[in-house]
Amino acid sequence: MATPPKFPRCTHHVMFNKILIANRGEIACRIIATARKMGIRSVAVYSDADKQARHTTLADEAVHIGPAPARASYLLAERIIAACRQTGAQAVHPGYGFLSENPDFARRCEEEGIVFIGPKAHSIAAMGDKIASRKLAQAAGVHTIPGHNEAIGSPEQAREIARSIGYPVMIKASAGGGGKGLRVAGNDQEVVEGFASCRSEARNSFGDERVFIEKFVQQPRHIEIQVLGDSHGNLIYLNERECSLQRRHQKVIEEAPSPFISDATRQAMGAQAVQLAKAVQYQSAGTVEFVVGKEQDFYFLEMNTRLQVEHPVTECITGLDLVELMIRVAAGEKLPLTQAEVRRDGWAIECRINAEDPGRNFLPSTGRLVRFLPPEPSLFQSDTSRRLGLRVDTGVYEGGEIPMHYDSMIAKLIVHGSDRSDAIARMRAALDGFVIRGIRSNIPFQAAVLAHPKFVAGDFNTGFIAEHYGQGFDAQAVPHEAPLFLVALAAYMNRRYRARASGISGQLAGHEVKVGEAFVVVVLDAQGQHRQHPVTVTDFEDKSGSSAVAVADKSYQISSQATLGQIRVQGQCNGLDFTAQVERGVGKNPLALRIAHNGAQIDALVLSPLGARLHQLMPFKAAPDLSRFLLSPMPGLLVDVAVQPGQKVQAGEKLAVIEAMKMENILFAAQDAVVDKIVAGKGESLAVDQVILQFQ
Repeated sequence: MATPPKFPRCTHHVMFNKILIANRGEIACRIIATARKMGIRSVAVYSDADKQARHTTLADEAVHIGPAPARASYLLAERIIAACRQTGAQAVHPGYGFLSENPDFARRCEEEGIVFIGPKAHSIAAMGDKIASRKLAQAAGVHTIPGHNEAIGSPEQAREIARSIGYPVMIKASAGGGGKGLRVAGNDQEVVEGFASCRSEARNSFGDERVFIEKFVQQPRHIEIQVLGDSHGNLIYLNERECSLQRRHQKVIEEAPSPFISDATRQAMGAQAVQLAKAVQYQSAGTVEFVVGKEQDFYFLEMNTRLQVEHPVTECITGLDLVELMIRVAAGEKLPLTQAEVRRDGWAIECRINAEDPGRNFLPSTGRLVRFLPPEPSLFQSDTSRRLGLRVDTGVYEGGEIPMHYDSMIAKLIVHGSDRSDAIARMRAALDGFVIRGIRSNIPFQAAVLAHPKFVAGDFNTGFIAEHYGQGFDAQAVPHEAPLFLVALAAYMNRRYRARASGISGQLAGHEVKVGEAFVVVVLDAQGQHRQHPVTVTDFEDKSGSSAVAVADKSYQISSQATLGQIRVQGQCNGLDFTAQVERGVGKNPLALRIAHNGAQIDALVLSPLGARLHQLMPFKAAPDLSRFLLSPMPGLLVDVAVQPGQKVQAGEKLAVIEAMKMENILFAAQDAVVDKIVAGKGESLAVDQVILQFQ
C-alpha cells in the first residue's frame, strides 16, 4: 500500500496537546489510539458503570461524570465542559451517539473556547432536523423521496397524507436516529398505530415528538457516502459503504465498496453528497445516507454529522485514518488529498458484534464476559499503512461487565480482502474463531448471514434479514454446506479425548480406557429427536492430533494442534484450513459436544455402537409447561406492569414493558387468560426467565 498522504502543516493553527473523548466503549478506545499515534494526550470520561471500563484505563487521564444512566452522565454537556476545564483539554471528540450530533453542545464548546472535533453547530442543526434537511437537500439539487415535509399533527392527518402518497409509507421522527422513531405502514390502521408509537418513542428518546411521512422505497438498498471537509472550503467524498443488511433498522453488516452500484451511480451519489455538504459549509467527517432502488435510482435519506460506527471499512479501502483527519481539520489544517487522489483498494467488511441473544429474537443480553477471546488482529485502528487482514475494535475485556444502560455493542470485527470473495472468506474464519461466553452474542447469526448464498452473490436489500430470518434464528436449524463435516469433527474431538483418557496412569488392569475405532455420532435436537451417524475413526500419517474419519460415503482427514478443552479449534480438513468452536457440556446434555462452524451448530453424543442402541431406548423428558407464567425474556428493568390481579386479558394485549440497552420491549399476552398475581414489581431489575406474573 502506498504511504498515506501527508498533511501540510497550517501556520495559523497549533495542534492540540490534549483532547477529551466525550464517549465510552469501543469508539472511545478507537479515538485514544489515534491520539496516542499523534502524540496527543487523551482524557476519558466515565460513569459509575464504567469505572473499570477499558476506555477509562487506556486514556492518559479519566474523569468521573456521574451515575450509570446516560442522561445523568454522558448526556450532560455541563459535566463534559467541566471535565475539559479540570484537565485543560483543548478539544472534545464526541465519537458517535450521546452528544455527537447535539448542536447546542457544539455551540457551547465554541463559546467556552473548546474546539469541537466535528462540524460547526449550524451544520449539525441544519442536518439534525430531518424535515429541515429534506428541504435543504431539495434546494441543493439532491434527489429526495416523495413525501410530506411538514410536522404532522394528528393520526387523521397522517392517514390522509399516507393515502395521497400511496402505500407503503414510512413514518419518521424528525429528530430520530438509530432506528428509533421509525415505522413502516402498509395500510390506514398501521399508519394510525405507527404515528402514535413514533411520537411516543421520539418524545422519550429525543424530547421532540414531531414526525413526518415519506414514500417507502421497495426492495431498497441503504448506501451511504462518506464526505470530508475542511475549514478552507475543500470538500471530497471517500467512496460509499453498503449498509443494507439491517435488523429493525439497525445496521448489522457493512461493506465497502457496494457490490450493487455502478461507477456512474457512485460518482453521481458522491457529487450530490458533496453538493449537500457544501450547502451547509460542512467541516469534518460526515455521512450522507441514500436509499437506492432496484434500478439504481437513489434518494437522500439523512446526513449524519459525525463519525459513523462503520467508518473502519472506509479506512481500509482508502488507507486514511478518519479520526486523524477529523482532528487535523478541527485544528485548522487543510485536507491532504484531492478527490482524484482518493483510493479504492480491495474490499472491506465489518460485522457488529452485539450483546444480544439470537435465539430469543435478539433481545439484549447483559452480564459478565466470562470469556472474551477475539481472533488475532493484523490490522490496527490508527495504522493505515497495512492492508489485507483483520481488525478488532472493542471497548471490553475478559472479566468485564456488559451494563444494561448503554447500547449492545461488544466489538466490531473488520476484515480487508483483495476482493469481495476474499473478504467474505476472511470474515467467516474470523467469526468462527471469536469466542464470547458469559453472555449471548450475535456471532452465530453473523456467521450464518455470511454463509447465505444470496449474501455471497450480493443479492440483498434492507429486507434481507426480515425475509430470511423473520421467524427468528436457531443455529441448530442453519443449513451447513458440508453437514457431515460437523459430525466428523465431533468424532475427531471425541477420539482425542479418549486418547488422553487412555494414557491416564493407575487404571485397573483389564479395564483400561480403549480408544477404539467404531463409534456412532448421535446428533440431538430440542425435541429429543436424534439422528445417528456410524463413523470409523483411525489415525493417519502416524501424526499426533490427526485422524481419518469415515462417515457415510465421505472421508475427512482432520488435524489440529488445539489443546483439549480450549473452545477455538483451528486445523486442517482434507488439506483446507478450518476454524470451529467445540465445547462439552454446554447444551441440555452434559455429555454432548457442541460443534459450531459457519453459523451452524450441532449438539452431538459420540457413543459406542452398543451405547447408541441403548440411547434409542431412553425416554424423552419434555420441558415443563410454563404457559401459566409470564417470564422475562431478557435481563432488564421492569418499567411497567400494565395489568392487575384478577384482570381478564386477550391474546395480543400488553402485559409489561422491559427496558434494556436503550430499547423498550413490550410483552404481550400469547392467549386469552386471567391474571392471578403479580410477582415482580415496577422498577425491579429482572434476570432472564424471571417470573413477572402468573395466570390462573
